[in-house]
Amino acid sequence: MTDIKFKIIYLKINNILSTLFFCISYYLYLLSLETCDSGIDICGNKMNWIFKKIFQLSASCFISSVLFVLMIFNIISRLHIFHFIIIFIYFYINNHGYSFNDHGLFNFIGFFSVFLISIMIGLIIKVFISIIIVNIQSYKIKKFSTLIILTILYFNSFNPMDCSEWGKGLNNTYIEDDLNKYGCKIQLPKKCPYNIFKYFQDFTKISQKDCKKQLTNNKNIILSKSQSKYININTTRFGFPLTNKGLIGRLDGLDDLVLKSYVLKNLFDIDNKTTNNPESELILDFTKGNLGEYIIDLKYNETLSKERKSLENKVSPYSNNIMIIFIDSVSRRNSIRQLKKTIKFIERFMPFNGGYNPKYSSEKYHSFQFFKYHSFKNHTSGNFPRLFYGSDKDSKNLVLLTKYFKENGYITNYSSDSCQKDNTRTFHNLTESEVYDHQFLLCDPNMYSFLSPYKKCLHGKTNVEYLCTYSEQFWRKYKENRKFSVIILNDGHEGTLEALKYTDIFIYNYLNSLFNDNLFKDSTIILLSDHGVVMPSVYSLYDFYNKEKGLPMLYLIINDRKNISYMDQYYYLHNNQQIFITAFDIFNTINHLLYGELYLNISNKNISFDSPKSQFGQSLFTKIEPKPRKYINFDDLEYNLCS
Repeated sequence: MTDIKFKIIYLKINNILSTLFFCISYYLYLLSLETCDSGIDICGNKMNWIFKKIFQLSASCFISSVLFVLMIFNIISRLHIFHFIIIFIYFYINNHGYSFNDHGLFNFIGFFSVFLISIMIGLIIKVFISIIIVNIQSYKIKKFSTLIILTILYFNSFNPMDCSEWGKGLNNTYIEDDLNKYGCKIQLPKKCPYNIFKYFQDFTKISQKDCKKQLTNNKNIILSKSQSKYININTTRFGFPLTNKGLIGRLDGLDDLVLKSYVLKNLFDIDNKTTNNPESELILDFTKGNLGEYIIDLKYNETLSKERKSLENKVSPYSNNIMIIFIDSVSRRNSIRQLKKTIKFIERFMPFNGGYNPKYSSEKYHSFQFFKYHSFKNHTSGNFPRLFYGSDKDSKNLVLLTKYFKENGYITNYSSDSCQKDNTRTFHNLTESEVYDHQFLLCDPNMYSFLSPYKKCLHGKTNVEYLCTYSEQFWRKYKENRKFSVIILNDGHEGTLEALKYTDIFIYNYLNSLFNDNLFKDSTIILLSDHGVVMPSVYSLYDFYNKEKGLPMLYLIINDRKNISYMDQYYYLHNNQQIFITAFDIFNTINHLLYGELYLNISNKNISFDSPKSQFGQSLFTKIEPKPRKYINFDDLEYNLCS
């Protein structure tokens, strides 16, 4: 009887303590959901807030993981599985990265990555104990020994932590470390466990979330969020206002919040002729169902076309058409992992025999990759101003480089999957008024946050499809004009490294379609990011991940280049692929393409002087001396990977 009473008491204490620790885990998790209303980058500067949230979430995760392992060993009752069901449901509801205010991605990736590792460790330990202790005298030990031998042989032939491919580039090239020639050596990482975890982190594939299944109440969400007096429950086709017409100039506060509010207040019923509907290039059509369908129709402006044509004689550019495809938070190496078809497209034009690809002798194409393109900060607000303004984000009266293109006869186009007025992220409203001639922004309340590890979908299609459709219409409708075109994507801004792959086929199709129709004549294509991946991840503890933070992707494809016939400039481009470069150099390169030979005589800009040549960088068409580069303050780099 004493033993029975003891067991009863033990079970009661066990259950009470287990439940108590589960409650502590719940409480810590709920504390970690404290919102931050100041915005993603400003919140990032509140270090006390960040550390407190990380501690609360980590502690919650650790307690839950330990409890789960104890449940595996039946040390605590397996009936506690209902606690984990609650946890899974709660995380599923709150932590898909819909909003940074709930920092869903941080919680989702951080919690479940550690949780998965804990489960694996617990199961491995349990299997080992069962086999070694319980069956130590049985014939199963022979099978176990055989399994161990086969496992050793397998991992001896295939090392899942192998980093030999990390330094590899396009067309079987590799990062070079000749300090005398390039002045920069990147230390290769020692452990690269990407092959271990990649199959467990493709949440889109695991959940089988097709774009048509992600949301079903799209119209109701639009109606509930909008304050427009021009729409109602009977509206079936919503017209979106042009974002470069009604709201121009500096915006107070965070421009994405102001812009989204402006768009939602000015939605209109495209079929209601009595409201004097404004011009629109984007219609959301619900006539075929509640999912909604975007109809994109970029309006050709003949007057604008003629006006810009009259300005073309002001400069003789190196490139009449410039396309920038920017994907936030993509390292050089992860672009090769995930953008396989796009990379194949770029590889078609890798240099052969002096720089010309004999497969395309009539139209000379050349592509270049840059191994040591280095970011300044691990957040976009610290890199964008340098890339598109040629100045630091704290400079006064920043001027968007779009201005220089308009002045010299280019028609400009901008499409983005974030609701921001242009391709910058500064906090102090320091940018001058500047808009693109044609501008397409996704300011739809149905959008998933860019922090989501899932494929980014909206109204049954991926976000990138809409951006490529709009941009392709621009290239086709203005094929006789000089063009400057920018696409901004955020699909790389998540920690699993997997969501990026779902943009690949659309970027490839977009490029290939324009190429096949000979619309890339006299064009330059720039595919780049501003920093590598920085979101919390199961990879965060490994040096390959930390190195990729500071080494974003950068590729150039140039066509019909009269300047490329000069061997010095071709040599410079080729050699600069292994030179330490930054966003300042890209800013100068873009403007060198615009001004041609005149660029060399342009004065450098300083903080108060408007100029398309930044004093802190050089054009990639010029000779860049190896490090140290006097005009770059290396102390400003968040991390310097160049030894």
